[in-house]
Amino acid sequence: MMQLRTFILMLLITAFAGGLAGWAGIEYGIRHASTQGDLDTVLHRDLHLTEAQEERVAALESSFAKDREVYQTEMRVANKELANALTKGDGNGPDMEHAVQRFHTAMSGLQVRTVRHVLSMRSVLTPSQKEIFDRTVSKTLGADSP
Repeated sequence: MMQLRTFILMLLITAFAGGLAGWAGIEYGIRHASTQGDLDTVLHRDLHLTEAQEERVAALESSFAKDREVYQTEMRVANKELANALTKGDGNGPDMEHAVQRFHTAMSGLQVRTVRHVLSMRSVLTPSQKEIFDRTVSKTLGADSP
């Protein structure tokens, strides 16, 4: 009986740690691998966009901000579901699997939407602006590091 309790406790701790590590990875990725900061600086300061380009980029950014909030809300809800699943019953069941899958689906959706957003902003640029933009994207995503 004691071995079963120990096993269940260790399983819960492992599942919780895995969820926490996944969440931490996402938070790190959103904050550090995100192209938002550097690209915003390049777009609005360094590329000298025309008024028409500024208007188009502003519309794209507004749309993306709304979509990003939807995905981030979905990830928060999935994390709450995961916490509930881990603290009720044995924690290793369909509720836990559903919460993890829900989180991964939202995270993947946000990543795909972010890439599409970057590409849509790029489509507004002239060829010479694209060169600078592309270098910034490569730098931000680590393509120029070993």
